[in-house]
Amino acid sequence: MLLVFSAIACEKKSPPPEGKSENRSIPRVVVEREKVEKEQPLPPEVKIKLKKDGKDNYSWELAGSDVDQILKVNEKLRKQLGGEKPR
Repeated sequence: MLLVFSAIACEKKSPPPEGKSENRSIPRVVVEREKVEKEQPLPPEVKIKLKKDGKDNYSWELAGSDVDQILKVNEKLRKQLGGEKPR
């Protein structure tokens, strides 16, 4: 039995000396991911019902799903039209 193991051990190739390097080119894999441009989502829609009375005063009704956007539109209308005063 020992003879079989020793015969197998002798047949193995010894590792190449560290001083000598083999001229193998190591393949490199470069993975490029496709850049997906994300489109900016549209701002939430705000519906405006603008009213003008006989004295040339403006008032409006705002409706929408985003409260912050509604407040921005309200402030913008107030500055441009001089309408509704804050409560």
